[in-house]
Amino acid sequence: MTNSENRNVNHPPHYFKDTGHEVIDVIHAWQLNYNLGNVVKYVARAGRKNPEKLVEDLKKAIFYLNHEIDRINNIQQNEEN
Repeated sequence: MTNSENRNVNHPPHYFKDTGHEVIDVIHAWQLNYNLGNVVKYVARAGRKNPEKLVEDLKKAIFYLNHEIDRINNIQQNEEN
């Protein structure tokens, strides 16, 4: 694997914000679950991986956020019963 290929696999530029924070490091530092990690991932890369898919990335973030809200609501409803 070339250095360029290795960088694209391990540290893709669309997940590395201008601030120097890599998305995977933020997700781990904040100890986010799968759904919330995907929200952060899709918001951070929105329009960066493929500028033509900005809205698609944001819709994916909304999908995972809604899924997490539903999951939490289900847990809370079960605790009340």
